[in-house]
Amino acid sequence: MAKKKIESKIRNNIRRLRFNANELTQQELANAVGVSRQTIVAIEKEKYSPSLELAFRIADYFNTPLEEVFSFHPDEE
Repeated sequence: MAKKKIESKIRNNIRRLRFNANELTQQELANAVGVSRQTIVAIEKEKYSPSLELAFRIADYFNTPLEEVFSFHPDEE
């Protein structure tokens, strides 16, 4: 019997947080947390799930609890 694959989904509020932070650019955030702009783009579009360390760095940058930046939805398709 084949096992059903459950796809995990990480959602985020980075775009809203950037807007509320004086319209911080993706490049400015990338520079601040030590990644490329493309990484921030991919995270915002939910095409890439950040490492735990990067998730904490982003939350710390915005001085916001991790749970308010990222949320986990394991049963979404």
